[in-house]
Formats: sequence, structure tokens, C-alpha cells
Amino acid sequence: MARIIFATGNAGKMKEIKEILKDIPYEVVSMKEAGVSADIVEDGATFEENALIKARAIAELTGEIALADDSGLEVDYLDKAPGIYSARFLGEDTSYEVKNRYLLDKLVGVEGTDRSARFVCAIACVWPDGKSKVCRATIEGELAKEPAGENGFGYDPIFYVPQFGKTTAELSLEEKNEISHRAKALREMKKELMA
Repeated sequence: MARIIFATGNAGKMKEIKEILKDIPYEVVSMKEAGVSADIVEDGATFEENALIKARAIAELTGEIALADDSGLEVDYLDKAPGIYSARFLGEDTSYEVKNRYLLDKLVGVEGTDRSARFVCAIACVWPDGKSKVCRATIEGELAKEPAGENGFGYDPIFYVPQFGKTTAELSLEEKNEISHRAKALREMKKELMA
């Protein structure tokens, strides 16, 4: 079976990805599982550019199909910060506990629709012949008042989804994979990979 290398080292992300792509005719593996190591500089100005930079680097390095995502949290009240800097926000080695607390503290006293936020995900696929495709999806919500939930990772404990009355860290994997930005973008990309 041909394989696709997903340009991530994030185990939580890979779990979601493998679940959503489980029925495509490829084996989906992480860089670590493929034995690939690369230090990729993400210097794009958008989620789409950063996803393409990563996928292109892995495709060129391995000669195999590569997928990559760039995703993050946009908080409208903070001019869409942390945005494309979500992973590096407040420093590369800063824990999400610290990042989440910082964001919540910035919105103390801010109410209602002024707390609007979204998760954005761009998924890029680059084939060995250089062909590429990018799919983008979002999930709209708001910043919670306090972190809640043990599921998920990153900003999930502070991203509140009104339709569920929960943060994304309180959703089951099945619920999250129905509505998440990454799941929606992956399902779009899946159509390309099945074509």
C-alpha cells in the first residue's frame, strides 16, 4: 500500500488525522513513523502558505505524497491573534496552560459576541510530481471564561462551541471529528485523495 507522510510530530493531531483518513487507499504515517526528520521554517504569511511549505519540503525530501496542516486560533478581540503564530505564541517552549491563561486574562470583562473566535485549518497535499492542493476550513465559537475538559490538546480547553455548550476539550473524539476545523479540511482533502 502506498503511503502518505503527514508533516507533524504532534501525537494528538495524528490520532485525529488517522481516524478521519482511515478509509483512504493509503497508509498515513507521521514523519516520526516514516523515519523522516526535517527542520522546516514556516515563514508564510497565511495558514495556507505555511501548510504548503511543510508539505512541499517533505514531498521533496522523500519523493512520496506529503500532507501538512497549519492551524491555529484566531481571537477577534485580539485582532485575530495568535493566528498563524498559535504554536509559537509567547515562545516555542511555552506550555498551552500558560498560553491559555494569557488569552483568558486578556479577555477579562469582555462579554458576548466580543469573545468570538475560530479555529482555522489549512491542509496542503503535495504529490511527488509537484502538484499541490490546499483545503481550508474553520469552526466558529468563542473564548470560554475558564479552561474546561481533558480531551484534545492546545487551545481546546478554552475554545467554547455554543451549539454543544462545551469546549472542544470536553467533546468526545467522535463529536470533535464531526465539527472540527481539521476534520472538515481533511474531509475536503480526502475527496482529492479518493479521486
